[in-house]
Amino acid sequence: MNEPIIAGFHPDPSICRVGDRYYLATSSFEYLPGVPVFTSTDLVNWELLGNALDRPSQLATQPGVGGASGGVYAPTLRHHDGLFWLVTTNIHEVARGHLIVHSKGPEGPWSEPAHVPGLIGIDPDLFWDESGVCHLTWSDVMNGGISSASIDPFTGAVLSTPTHLWNGTGGAHAEGPHLYSRDGWYYLLVAEGGTGAGHMVTVARSRSLEGPFEPDPANPILTHRSTAQPVQATGHADLVELSDGSWALVHLGVRPRGSFPRWHTNGRETFLAGIDWSDGWPVVVEDRFEPPTTTRDFVDTFTAPRLHPRWVSPAVHPAAFAHPGDGGLALEAGRDPESAAAERMLATRVEDMHWSASLDGVGDVALSVRIDDAHQAIVERIGDRVRARIVIGPLDQVLATATVASTSGSLLLRSIPFEAAPGARKGPDLLVLGRTDESGAERELCSIDGRYLSTEVAGGFTGRMLGMEALGDDAMITRFSYATPAHDKDER
Repeated sequence: MNEPIIAGFHPDPSICRVGDRYYLATSSFEYLPGVPVFTSTDLVNWELLGNALDRPSQLATQPGVGGASGGVYAPTLRHHDGLFWLVTTNIHEVARGHLIVHSKGPEGPWSEPAHVPGLIGIDPDLFWDESGVCHLTWSDVMNGGISSASIDPFTGAVLSTPTHLWNGTGGAHAEGPHLYSRDGWYYLLVAEGGTGAGHMVTVARSRSLEGPFEPDPANPILTHRSTAQPVQATGHADLVELSDGSWALVHLGVRPRGSFPRWHTNGRETFLAGIDWSDGWPVVVEDRFEPPTTTRDFVDTFTAPRLHPRWVSPAVHPAAFAHPGDGGLALEAGRDPESAAAERMLATRVEDMHWSASLDGVGDVALSVRIDDAHQAIVERIGDRVRARIVIGPLDQVLATATVASTSGSLLLRSIPFEAAPGARKGPDLLVLGRTDESGAERELCSIDGRYLSTEVAGGFTGRMLGMEALGDDAMITRFSYATPAHDKDER
């Protein structure tokens, strides 16, 4: 499937089933609240339920460029003995150990975290054997490869000496492990090759949880390396058994665009494939499912008592500064207008290849599309001026300014196809920064090559976010809209 089931910056998917309903969690890195949790009945169309780590006692991340792509690395979501379990690693506190929370329902509230001491690494997995013993398996950065130990998930206590399971097939960075049991075998699914062009999914099996694990002769069972596929960097997968006994696999991938070497802008997204079993090994069937049909357009006037769970913030919990109410969203004062470092930014993920976003509010406000503080394009209204600003590393420049007769107009951002002259380099898209005037007509301020806000330029593990801020003083946001052009919907 070339269309993601969960679009935008939603990497490292982990999935489980309870009855006829599926639940899925993804990484969130520096954004709070952390670890979005989704539900579906058909594996294709998903609804965001909330975020598992929604309070400071569960998760703290770091601000600024130094905190970008830190925080929550890959989670694992499981259901066992009437409880939902989620385990992950906060890379800012890796020495404390992996953190585990549990809940009676996927929407929460989730428990305070139990930390697992001493098992240093990333990408933890939880697996309960036939005796009910819980095993934590992780990418062991101290010893290399994949290791496992039995634990008490309620307390984090380690109950056995860690066992080395497998080094993978020889690809770089054996990580993202998940354990399963089927027909008397224990299967170990692993990501290798790094979460880039060489990414792949490999699998091994054993009759014993301690190993030895023998690799599938057909490894890798999923990779798009060295192909012309529109989805690249496929890897970091998780398996789920369906209620009818068939199986499926979720995995991450990216959608690069433009001229060589191409750029991806929305981060690593979640995709779906089918699974057949042949000679006791899983075989990936990528075209088994039809693409999703749900629209990703939305309008938010912020009159509900609580923020929709799509809204997150880098390193600050939104409840600390963003307050919805009858008049809209009251934003407490954020960064100084001359600063580029987000202090109280409310953000949501860009989920489409082309899109438009608009912001209405009272006061000095900003609407931005960003990857981090050092890679962002911003429309700012300060008094009677609206300006378009670009930040690319050390470059911070105002590209256009307009004086406005009214402070009630909209700030606009748009991603449109990049039209290049024959033979010219072509970016992934063109970013248009603008406003509406007193008559409601749209006025473009400037346009920017979208490659400057891509992962290939910015680096890191996230993707584009749409952010809004109050500049220097409190402000009120009355409306935010996000929409995809009709022709893009028709292509889905």
